[in-house]
Amino acid sequence: MKTAYGFSRRGPDRVAEELATVLSRKTAFEFKALFSIVHENLRARNMASGGEEMLRLRAYEKLQNLVQGGIVKKVGKTYRGIAPALVTFFATAAEMNAKFASGNHSRAPMSPPIPETPVVAPEPVKKVTAPKAKAPAAKPAAPKAKAKAPAAPKKLAAKKTPVAAKTAAKKAPAVKRPAKKAAPRAAKASNR
Repeated sequence: MKTAYGFSRRGPDRVAEELATVLSRKTAFEFKALFSIVHENLRARNMASGGEEMLRLRAYEKLQNLVQGGIVKKVGKTYRGIAPALVTFFATAAEMNAKFASGNHSRAPMSPPIPETPVVAPEPVKKVTAPKAKAPAAKPAAPKAKAKAPAAPKKLAAKKTPVAAKTAAKKAPAVKRPAKKAAPRAAKASNR
């Protein structure tokens, strides 16, 4: 899918322009060799900011946009510029650079321009109202019931299986045993 390579409103795209300049030669480049040339050219013009790795990522993205826009042809791992498309690219880039330099690169104002001739207000329109029909009498609202407080959760009793119920019935009544007296603490400590 070939689409036109778009320009941003931020200003001249120096990386894309430098890529196109290097690719306008008649030779094909692999990305590593292409980037080394582009990086040296941008450093010579003092436009390589943000570090080499960030510049490499930006250059690769711009190169892929140029390929998608039909300005550069990719065969395998090599890239070659398409001469007629590069001419159009450079013309568009020059136009955008001129607009940026003149300050016309920003968006148009959001409000419409104020007309110089006075605007005459239209005559007010009279409202015509229809006679209101009486609404049927509303039924009185039913008294609201008081909301009940939620009941406290009941403890779930352990479910007894039929076998457990039979064995519980056979058991003898529980006999209470007398409680043992607690030994004094000092005696327990000496035993240890």
